[in-house]
Amino acid sequence: MDTEGIRYIGIFESLTGAGVKDCVVNSEANKVILVVKKGDMGLAIGKGGSNITKVKDMIRKDIEVVEHSTDAKEFIENLFRPAEIKSVELLTDDNGKSCAYVAVLTKQKGIAIGKNGERIKKVKLLVKRNLGIDDVVIK
Repeated sequence: MDTEGIRYIGIFESLTGAGVKDCVVNSEANKVILVVKKGDMGLAIGKGGSNITKVKDMIRKDIEVVEHSTDAKEFIENLFRPAEIKSVELLTDDNGKSCAYVAVLTKQKGIAIGKNGERIKKVKLLVKRNLGIDDVVIK
């Protein structure tokens, strides 16, 4: 995590009271993705989204908040929202590389992948950084 990410975590925590576990700054999309501690989602969002709006106005970037979980299936489901996940299967190959195979309803595949593959890229990055899972495959 870079100094910009650390700065955004400080701003977000002080304005919302929510604990942040990870932060990804996507400069191209002018967006910050924050992974908040399990149970801190309500604090992070605030009444009617007020906390997110405050942070957004202060840093002048879009904000996306995802709830962390040490349970891989739950965390992956949180990352793919609003796409509906049917199942998550974790497998490790002979080389010790782990992969999450995510089953999504056919009509939800576009949502799961996201515009220009943005959502799946975000999921892969955050799953690697937070759970050490090497790859995520939508099936």
